[in-house]
Amino acid sequence: MLRLMKLLLAVALLWSLYWMAAGWGLRNGISAWFAEQQRQGWQAEYSALSSGGYPSSHITRISHPTLADPGTGTAWRADWLEVSSPAIWPGRQTLSFAPSPQRLSYFDQTAVIEAQDLQAQLHLAPGLALTLEDLALTGGAWRISDGENTLMNAGSLQLGMHQMGRPERYQMLVSATDFAPGISLRHLMAANETLPDSFETLMLDMEVTFDTAWDRTALELRRPQPRHIEVKLVDAHWGELRLKAAGTLEVDETGLPTGEIALKVENWHQMLVMAEGAGVLPAKARDGLERVLSLFAGLGGNPRDLDTQLNFRNGHVALGPIPLGPAPKFILR
Repeated sequence: MLRLMKLLLAVALLWSLYWMAAGWGLRNGISAWFAEQQRQGWQAEYSALSSGGYPSSHITRISHPTLADPGTGTAWRADWLEVSSPAIWPGRQTLSFAPSPQRLSYFDQTAVIEAQDLQAQLHLAPGLALTLEDLALTGGAWRISDGENTLMNAGSLQLGMHQMGRPERYQMLVSATDFAPGISLRHLMAANETLPDSFETLMLDMEVTFDTAWDRTALELRRPQPRHIEVKLVDAHWGELRLKAAGTLEVDETGLPTGEIALKVENWHQMLVMAEGAGVLPAKARDGLERVLSLFAGLGGNPRDLDTQLNFRNGHVALGPIPLGPAPKFILR
């Protein structure tokens, strides 16, 4: 019995030494990372690092973190961020964000983010590159504002990235329940009062192949850029309006897409009215576009529904045979 007790005490002592050494290594790694970003010209600051979680995990709280990348004009700050992982394997990280307001800025524009139980679970491949294998971002009720007025809010958020065979290929799933655009966003979209406060459905399912895998350099140096996008399903349902989309796009090095996205639009007449009211569709072009789309909608048997596609070619986008203008560029800053 005495020998067993000595053995257990020795194991406990060895584990405690390992836990303290690993915890020191994690804190030192975080501190060194912030210092390296400062060396590269970032604003990268925090007020304190604290550790806990003994004996089964490592939990490091970063108090008042601030990150700002002058190259992209992007900045983020929060009251705290917790990084936790099992003590036996630091490659499974959980990031827990403060429920107090976080501020995300892009040059002179700032969004205030408030989210309950916001967590990001990351599974990282072994190795110094820390390649992302899985990401699951989940949260309860969240709100984005400009500091005063609500821009959008929802009852929950789910975002997932799963590596698919090749290191640079990921399946991406995004959904939000009870997504509600704020007053200013409704006004921008020219949404009338008949539309409900929130969407019944808002989700995205796609597979994206990037030019490089998502690893530590994605934050430190440059963001991976999409090269092949397979949209399996976009589903947005808002009152009498519903949009479904699927298709495939190839993206060149300048960010210009080539390919087709099939669209199914319910109550497309009202969407045209909203597009005109939002200034996206010139008033003089609406009548001609409505006549052409009416012909396509009539072929499907239900004049309220429209089956067509977005065509991306040579830097331009067209709705079926109707040119809409320059195509958007798919570039992650």
